[in-house]
Amino acid sequence: MKKVILAVVAIMICAVSFDATSQNNKALEKALKKEYKNKMKEYTKEGWLVFGTSRTLDVVLLKHYEAMNNEGVREIFATTTSTNQNIGSDKLEMNASVRYAQQASKRIKGRIVEDMGSNISPEEAEEFEHFYEAYEASVDKEIRGELKHSYSLYRKTTIAGKPGYEFRAYYLVDEEAATKARIRAFENAARESEVAQKYAEKVSDFIKEGFTVQE
Repeated sequence: MKKVILAVVAIMICAVSFDATSQNNKALEKALKKEYKNKMKEYTKEGWLVFGTSRTLDVVLLKHYEAMNNEGVREIFATTTSTNQNIGSDKLEMNASVRYAQQASKRIKGRIVEDMGSNISPEEAEEFEHFYEAYEASVDKEIRGELKHSYSLYRKTTIAGKPGYEFRAYYLVDEEAATKARIRAFENAARESEVAQKYAEKVSDFIKEGFTVQE
């Protein structure tokens, strides 16, 4: 009898757990649909058109959100303007990697100042400034190979009184691959920095922490 009761309780717990998961999935699906509709309205209202593909705006946006649902995938946003569509498109990937590198450098500086500031001498703090610059440049180089283009948009604008284009692009990066890229960048930058080598273990821990690239 005791075994029967335990079995019933286990079934009830599983049922409650399944119901909660089902409700969470439905809530997420509802939120994603709302986000998608709002983004479509925004793009349409602001005059954005898909660039570089024959697929429609709704298809590329749906595929983007589908990819974003994968665990560990991060989004990177880039913008630029140009009087030439091809030149503008080429500049987007560079801007995306630079944007990522700047925020990676900003984050590591913030963590070092916050957690290690009281233990670092003024001379070491100054040397760290050179390390941040070297680290940013190295992240920019290392992360480019990990960026996966998701979709690009463009719309007509005026640049210095001449007809031109404004571009937006969204890239995706796997956080595990991005972490490896940041570690490679740290190793490259640390070769020329005694202070980074001195605090290598702590700084490396900071670099392994993931972060979201803000628009």
